[in-house]
Amino acid sequence: MESWGTGSFENDAATAFIQEVLEDGSVAIEEALEVALDPDVTDLAAEEGARAVAAAEIVQIHLSGDTAQVTDAGLRAWLAELDEGELSELQSLALEALERVLGPGSELPELWADDPSETSRDAADWRTEMQRLRAGLEGQAR
Repeated sequence: MESWGTGSFENDAATAFIQEVLEDGSVAIEEALEVALDPDVTDLAAEEGARAVAAAEIVQIHLSGDTAQVTDAGLRAWLAELDEGELSELQSLALEALERVLGPGSELPELWADDPSETSRDAADWRTEMQRLRAGLEGQAR
């Protein structure tokens, strides 16, 4: 990834993924989550991990109704058009995919741990963001 930050949407893969969501809707979200959970994939690449995190974030944002983290105007409009709870069937899938991204055999946490250009504070901030996302998904049980 060329650019990346600690937030779910602060990387190139997530930016491209948002465009896919705007074109393909919830199908793109479900696909990104399922790719992360593919049992045939032993090593989850950072790009797929970042896409799954962005997908999980979109699910959590929709379920919570808190769009404060959404800076993309197109995504904000797309979320506003969804019926209440429309993505609720993806909540458990999003939580499973996030656990996979954060677990062993996933490149994304390794990049945060190994990249000498990132400060340890950035890595800690990323982990905090992932914990926030996990807690949000867990707290949205309906």
